[in-house]
Amino acid sequence: MSDSAVLHIKGRVLVGPEDVRDELWIVEGRISYTRPPGAREIQTLSGWVLPGLVDAHCHVGLDAHGPVESAVSEQQALTERDAGALLLRDAGSPSDTRWIDDREDLPRIIRAGRHIARTKRYIRNYAHEVEPEDLVAYVAQEAKRGDGWVKLVGDWIDRETGDLGACWPRGAVEEAIAEAHRLGARVTAHCFAEESLAPLVEAGIDCVEHATGLTEDTIPLFAERGVAIVPTLVNIATFPKLAAGGEAKFPRWADHMRRLHERRYDTVRSAYDAGVPVYVGTDAGGSLAHGLVAAEVAELVKAGIPPAAALSATTWGARRWLGRPGLDEGASADLVVYNADPRADVRVLAAPKRVVLRGRVIG
Repeated sequence: MSDSAVLHIKGRVLVGPEDVRDELWIVEGRISYTRPPGAREIQTLSGWVLPGLVDAHCHVGLDAHGPVESAVSEQQALTERDAGALLLRDAGSPSDTRWIDDREDLPRIIRAGRHIARTKRYIRNYAHEVEPEDLVAYVAQEAKRGDGWVKLVGDWIDRETGDLGACWPRGAVEEAIAEAHRLGARVTAHCFAEESLAPLVEAGIDCVEHATGLTEDTIPLFAERGVAIVPTLVNIATFPKLAAGGEAKFPRWADHMRRLHERRYDTVRSAYDAGVPVYVGTDAGGSLAHGLVAAEVAELVKAGIPPAAALSATTWGARRWLGRPGLDEGASADLVVYNADPRADVRVLAAPKRVVLRGRVIG
């Protein structure tokens, strides 16, 4: 378009781990690697460029007590945006946030509908609480409401044992996952404990959130089946506080949570080393603040994942996993500009120089 106003970004454009270019152009909100003839350049930015970061586990429209007003949801989304997280997989929310899709200034959201939990086996006001005989119907419902994902609660405190326990019988979860797949949705599950993992993987689950219960017995199973994990290490850091708060009533559970916390880095590193796909997610929106994506990447590096792999887990790899484009020719211009090379030090992610969303410079 000969008369079109454009944005020119130059420096080091990290199209992929090994694909680095010197510049890109944004025309009518879309990425181009060729300057349009006769274009009127109105702004030039320089720096290190990444695709908009991915937070693959957060909850817009939710706080510690349940659903929130739209104004709170808006602020949550803005906080993610300003941190550079421009693609969110909302891993369960009781709020209707579809109105966000009409806002060009807010991140894109991939929804998993509302959590589906066993009766009285999850946080109050968060989930549909159902019994096994109703699981398939609710999975079908949320598969149709979501954006290609369904979220189960795989384990929680069992009040009879006083410890973490699996929520669903094997047959019920097999039928539910099969129904989700029939409807074109993938299934993920909240899981802390060891015992809930193998049955879910063998039933065909696509992803597990947290996955603190992974062991040398289940890690090979995840790797063989290609089941991804989203460790949410910034959330797992809260386990000691949670344990202290519940120790008087559930001492076995508290001890279990502390042990899972103590080996969290070894768990994630062992999974990565075995070939289990690992992606960045923060679990923001429950008890955690939004905008923690950079901190989660740093936690993955602290766990022993190579910086390049941790960076991919919130950029190129994560977007490919979720079926969304990165810095591709013709793609929506959702990107973040930094002052330094994030491949050399992932802590650079904590200080975006500029955020560009749908071709518009934010701030």
